[in-house]
Amino acid sequence: MLYRVVNIFSLVICLSGFAQTGSSYQIALLKYSGGGDWYANPTALPNLVTFCNQQLGTNISTVIETVDAGDVSLFNYPFVHMTGHGNVVFSGDEAQNLRNYMLGGGFLHIDDNYGMDAYIRTEIKKIFPDNELVELPPSHEIFKQHFSFPKGLPKIHEHDGKRAQAFGILHEGRLVCLYTYETDLGDGWEDEEVHGDSPEKRLDALRMGANIIQYVFTAFH
Repeated sequence: MLYRVVNIFSLVICLSGFAQTGSSYQIALLKYSGGGDWYANPTALPNLVTFCNQQLGTNISTVIETVDAGDVSLFNYPFVHMTGHGNVVFSGDEAQNLRNYMLGGGFLHIDDNYGMDAYIRTEIKKIFPDNELVELPPSHEIFKQHFSFPKGLPKIHEHDGKRAQAFGILHEGRLVCLYTYETDLGDGWEDEEVHGDSPEKRLDALRMGANIIQYVFTAFH
């Protein structure tokens, strides 16, 4: 019963345009417990939004809201981003809230900022105990939006030589959760002087981010 109520609630929000400031959509950054730095890469999302507004013609506010994993206001945002380097813990209620959010139409993007992987896989299992993270092939729609990535997820920031991988949780054929691993898209979205990534890498990161945003927003219209 809870899922049905939340699903209908989310659909109403979806039809009304989700959270808006004036005529702008809003997206959010997820705050979680466990001691991990959920607040990492502070310039990343504003830069990504600016790029999307310029390149895709979206109208997303550059004011990025912060939302707790267990807060009902999660349902106000079509796209929620999560990042960090370390420990992540979701309570049972938070896991259920995140599950209801994604099954009700929301989208969660988790970007491992190096060091999150060992924790986030366990926490995703709390949210979707019956679903496995599956690797997305280069043929997936998310790599064929406004920008083309025929080889799949680009490698942005090097840590230990592993290849970049995109994993997802699928529900009824819809990608509801994207987990980007060994790429650090958020590092590439940040101001140039923060990480020193090349202009080419930063552009790849922004283009891939724009594809994610376009994929999500197209699903709601």
